[in-house]
Amino acid sequence: MTGRTSQQPAAKSARFWRPRILHFEFVAGVFLTGSLGLLVLFSGLLFPGGGETIDLAARLTPPFVSTGHILGTDPLGRDILERIALGGRVSFTVGIFSAAGAVFLGTIVGLFAGYYRGIWDVFIMRFADVQLALPFILLAITVIAIIGPGLDRVIILMIVSQWVQYARLVRSSVLSLREREFVQAARSYGLPDRKIIFSHILPNALGPLIILVTLNVANNILLESSLTFLGLGVDPQVPSWGGMLSEGRNYVQTAWWITVFPGLAIMLTVLGLNLLGDWLRDQIDPLGKTA
Repeated sequence: MTGRTSQQPAAKSARFWRPRILHFEFVAGVFLTGSLGLLVLFSGLLFPGGGETIDLAARLTPPFVSTGHILGTDPLGRDILERIALGGRVSFTVGIFSAAGAVFLGTIVGLFAGYYRGIWDVFIMRFADVQLALPFILLAITVIAIIGPGLDRVIILMIVSQWVQYARLVRSSVLSLREREFVQAARSYGLPDRKIIFSHILPNALGPLIILVTLNVANNILLESSLTFLGLGVDPQVPSWGGMLSEGRNYVQTAWWITVFPGLAIMLTVLGLNLLGDWLRDQIDPLGKTA
C-alpha cells in the first residue's frame, strides 16, 4: 500500500509536466537557444585560435566549399564559424548580465516603493516615467560619446536604462499583494517588514519577472548587436555578431555569407529566447494563453 501511494504523486507529476515540456515552443526554444549557447560556451575549446587566425590564401572562401571553413571566410581569411562561436560570448554576456543587473536593481526599488509608498514611491515613479520617455538609442549615443565604447559600459548602460521596467512591474504586483490576507496575517504575527517583503511578497511576484527577464535577454542581444554595428558597442577588434555585420556590409553583393550567418545567429538566438518566454507566460498565466 505504501509503495503504491508513493508512486501516485510521481505519476501525477509526470502527467502534469509531460504535455508542457513537449510543447512546441519549449522544445524549439530549448533547441535553438541551447545549441547556440553550447557552441558559444565551448568556443574556447573548439576554436583555440581566438577567431583572429588570418589566412590570406583562403580569403573570401564561399561556404560549404572547404571542409576547413564550413561557413566560409571573411576578407582576411578568418573562419566565419569560428568568429560566430567566439563572437557569441559578447552577445550572451551582455544579454545575461545586463538583464540580471536590471532585474536586481529594479526589483529592490519596486519592492520598497510599492510596500512603503509615500513620497519615495511618488519620486521614484516620476523619475521612472521621465527615463522611459527617453529613446534608448539617443541615450546610448550620448552616454557612449562621453565615456567611450566598451563591453562593461554597454552592460552598465543597459542596466541603467532598463531597471525602471522591473521596478514598475514589481511595484504594481506589490501594491496588490500587500493587501492580501497572508500578508495581513504576517503583520499580525509581528513579523518584520524585511521578512514580509522577501519571504511572502517577493516569491509571489516572481512569475512576471521571469517572463520579462527572458524577453529582455533577447532584446539586449539585439541592442548590443545594433550598438556594435553602429560603432558604439564593444571594441571592433573583439569578435562579435554586430561587429561581423558591420565588417561584412561592404561585401553583401560579392560575399553574402559574411553578414548572413552572423545575422542568422542573432535571429535564431532571439527567436529561441522569445519562444521560451512565450512558453513561460502560458505556464505562469494560463488565462492569458494565446492560441
